[in-house]
Amino acid sequence: MIRGTLTGLYRHPVKGFTPEGMTRVDLAPGAGFPLDRVWAVENGPSGFDPADPQFTPKQKFTVLASLPHVARATTRFDEATEVLHANAPGLPPLACRLGAEEGREAFASWLGDLLGEEARGPLKVVEAPLQHRFTDHPQGQVSLINLASVRDLSERIGIELDPRRFRANLYVDDWPAWVENSWTGATLKLGAVAARMFKPIVRCAATHVNLDTAERDVEVTKALFDHYGHMHCGIYLQVATPGRLALGEACIGPDAVVPEGEQQWA
Repeated sequence: MIRGTLTGLYRHPVKGFTPEGMTRVDLAPGAGFPLDRVWAVENGPSGFDPADPQFTPKQKFTVLASLPHVARATTRFDEATEVLHANAPGLPPLACRLGAEEGREAFASWLGDLLGEEARGPLKVVEAPLQHRFTDHPQGQVSLINLASVRDLSERIGIELDPRRFRANLYVDDWPAWVENSWTGATLKLGAVAARMFKPIVRCAATHVNLDTAERDVEVTKALFDHYGHMHCGIYLQVATPGRLALGEACIGPDAVVPEGEQQWA
């Protein structure tokens, strides 16, 4: 039994924008991670239809992979009032209700002023209905980062990487580095929650962006390939049994790795 500890728990209400720390979360099979990637900002028409929600590639939205200056914006969603607060250098602060059309238009206009000619536009905020989420994989319900893996990569390249670059929901410490890559298909116990380890996460240029400077400063994908022969960091989970998960709870991995031939990396 490999035992770790949940040390970070985050949601990202607007895809591509500021991670928000949480102390606990209720998870359920087939349900999206609460208030995570519920909204996204189209960078030109994406084809997303709220009446028939389907997976939409992240390139259709204002995300760090294509627009690093998105990181200049700091956002915070107030769940009690349903108001999004946004700040950025050189712009007046914004408070708007993303559940209302006028609020979504206000955020799109504010973001347009921030991004300027970098945005293809027109910018439009879209909202995910029901359990749909604007995740980077259509079946990746929850994302998890093993902090030991991030530290190992940091040591190899001689640069301390902020784990937030990887924009996960869960951050686990005390596991061996990279053990998660061998657990595809296995069951993980997260406190009272059971989850299936679905597949490793293939990283993209979003991880190259320093969240403090909004500049690309480390080619993380190249570093992964150069040092490990792959571009994986983190793993997607699919919740199997419902429950509440809180910071500090045990994250227990399987006793043995899943044989390579049994892994299903979709």
